[in-house]
Amino acid sequence: MSKPMNTPKISTNIPRLGNGFSQWLGATVIKSLGWQFDGEFPEHPKMVVAVAPHTSNWDFVIGLAVVFALKLKISFFGKHSIFIPPFRQLLIRWGGIPIERSQSHGVVAQMIGELKQAKQMILCVAPEGTRSLIYPWKTGFLHIAQQSKVPVFLIGLDYKHKKIKLGPVFLPTEDIHLEMQKVYDFYAKVDAKYPSQVAFPAENSIEE
Repeated sequence: MSKPMNTPKISTNIPRLGNGFSQWLGATVIKSLGWQFDGEFPEHPKMVVAVAPHTSNWDFVIGLAVVFALKLKISFFGKHSIFIPPFRQLLIRWGGIPIERSQSHGVVAQMIGELKQAKQMILCVAPEGTRSLIYPWKTGFLHIAQQSKVPVFLIGLDYKHKKIKLGPVFLPTEDIHLEMQKVYDFYAKVDAKYPSQVAFPAENSIEE
């Protein structure tokens, strides 16, 4: 007998997208891979959602299955160069926001503007920014949330336990170093597909 998915309830405050087929497809992928949800999904209509660790292309497969299964309408930013016909309208429908990456500060400012204008938005980011080993992680998502006055929601993909961990929600302060420590503390307890490709501060690297 397969494990129950423990699918969380999604508030009407959350932006939604999809239909019965896409929801079935997402749930089927999650079940067939033996994964389940662990935790609750917050009700905030606007959030910056960090998803990590990111060490494999399977992260994208599982993440997309979650979006389909929960009928979430997410937003994500991508290089403006990929937003070209005939894909532009499809990417935008799926929540894509074209950005110019030439200046990272410009990206943060653009996303702050997008969040402030939106009535509902789930902005999804990968704090590591790459599948390769990197430290420190990027902090732009915290700056975006802090200056937009919206909470950060942490989601972890735990391959060892096959759990989609719906983690803490917090409103970041101006002390980005302190807020980043909260991020590291959560993800240090999440087992990536390839743990050797994840780096944390020394105090988080001790195995429990």
